[in-house]
Amino acid sequence: MEPLLISKAEARRIILHAAGLAHSGQFGYGADAVYRIIDHLGFVQLDTNYVVERAHHHVFAARVPGYQPEWLAELAEEGKIFEYFTSDAGFLPMHDFRFSLPVKGSFAKNGKPLTAAETRLMKEVLDRVEREGPLMVGDFEDDRLEASTGWWDWRPAKVALERLYLEGKLMITRTAKFQKRYDLPMNLIPAETELTEPSAAEFARFVIRRTLGALGISYLKEMAWRARRVKGNLVKQQLEEMVAAGELRIISVEGLKSAALYMLADQDREIELSGEAFILSPFDILNVFRHRLKDFFDFDYQIECFVPAPKRKYGYFSLPVLVGDVFVARMDAKADRKQKVLIVHNLHFEEIQLSAEMISKIVEALKAFVQFNGCRDIIFKRSNRQGYLSSISKAFQ
Repeated sequence: MEPLLISKAEARRIILHAAGLAHSGQFGYGADAVYRIIDHLGFVQLDTNYVVERAHHHVFAARVPGYQPEWLAELAEEGKIFEYFTSDAGFLPMHDFRFSLPVKGSFAKNGKPLTAAETRLMKEVLDRVEREGPLMVGDFEDDRLEASTGWWDWRPAKVALERLYLEGKLMITRTAKFQKRYDLPMNLIPAETELTEPSAAEFARFVIRRTLGALGISYLKEMAWRARRVKGNLVKQQLEEMVAAGELRIISVEGLKSAALYMLADQDREIELSGEAFILSPFDILNVFRHRLKDFFDFDYQIECFVPAPKRKYGYFSLPVLVGDVFVARMDAKADRKQKVLIVHNLHFEEIQLSAEMISKIVEALKAFVQFNGCRDIIFKRSNRQGYLSSISKAFQ
């Protein structure tokens, strides 16, 4: 079958709708909407960076008007979602739990061989959790033999806890301050949860469907990324079989010379965008694959917190600003929670012409973002387009 040819504009609509950004409230409102987003995307990445509100909360706030961070904790307490490290650390719907088992098995099989002392320590740690209930790293004595040499130089008890977690012998819950608590799976997994491990083919098909559901249109490499923790996975093989069976379509995009692109055969293509503005997290599903931003949105983006300060162009934690299907700016911001002020160090606009209506929508998104971050005021430090910044600033006076 010949690839289906679509325009780049249609591709953007499909991608944004899959991401839940066709319009505000696409998944509804309240805690139920948060669950529907996790269930639809299959995975919402979490991040500990707290310059502005953490990434996972940011993802939901961009999509659910009036989002409250405690809703996420409520879903975890109700056993509807769980935290695990698949492609990255994130929240997943509990009914997908069985598909985390191949990843856990891979960590157990392919992890660094344990010494006798490490094996003994892991058993001791697991025994303590079994006897005492959920524990935090701070509940264990500092068993480090030498001074820490850096951020990732964990003490042995922390290493043991994390390995037990990755292998599936422990699970993680979070305190109100976002600290990890380690607990037994039997205490957190609802009784009705399916625990049968999928076959290699079943796991690969799950990954393919989940990836395409979240991205709308995908290259093989994004699907492979989602399954990357399972060595020797069958994603490529099953992708070919699903195309042959008519479950997937190969598509090509006008003006884009690239590797093969795929989408679900029943993908809805009759999509309208609201034209609203969204301030997005760098770890939003729309932004984690930089090549997709270049290919479909002509937007060259990089989060610069990992870039040495002298080489940063836009700022430490610049947030992409989307209006309709166009990335119009990137905003380097920090929430001063003590003073309740959102400080915008840099609001850098792309080389495009903004209408008065687009600026008005950016203002609406900024006001919601200020409130979401627990702030009352906003301060703008600089911008490359003073005219636009002046119009936006006046709306806050």
